[in-house]
Amino acid sequence: MKVFGFAGSSVAEQATLIEGVVPRLVDDGLRVSLIRHTEHDFQLAQPGNDSWSGVRDGCGEVLVSSRKRVALMRELRDAGEPDLDGLVRMLAPCDLVLVEGYRHAPLPKMEVRRTAGPGPAQHRTDPWVVAVASDRDEDTHLRTFSLDDYDAIAHFICRYLALRRRPQSGAASGKSRGNPASNR
Repeated sequence: MKVFGFAGSSVAEQATLIEGVVPRLVDDGLRVSLIRHTEHDFQLAQPGNDSWSGVRDGCGEVLVSSRKRVALMRELRDAGEPDLDGLVRMLAPCDLVLVEGYRHAPLPKMEVRRTAGPGPAQHRTDPWVVAVASDRDEDTHLRTFSLDDYDAIAHFICRYLALRRRPQSGAASGKSRGNPASNR
């Protein structure tokens, strides 16, 4: 499995970019998985449902299955958060794992920048940043992309990681190629 990350000060910008790139990668015949990190506590199992009962009752893992999807929830208790390599090993085999939220991880990544975004450019100090997506011209030797150039970004990722594209007939993703926000 190849791994490629996205880093930047705006989680929303990273998420929008990933939402636009994933359908293109899937349309290219790639099996894609996503790891998103958050600093916030989150709950998939909500109080009152069966999966919440399993967690509440002390299960270390709760797997929920339906005709359309399977979700595995693992309670860490006091074990501590797994590192990124450990998370990748938990995934089913795929062609590409996209990573959002591990901005300092040692993996090839694209910095996502917006003019209004705070903070200095990460690509100036992080040797793992291999490209930049921005809404302005960047002073860098790295390949740069417009924030909404999803096709070019997907193509770059495939070339950079030497992934063999197998274009599907028709759109495998089922989404239109427009703005990802309009596909919700």
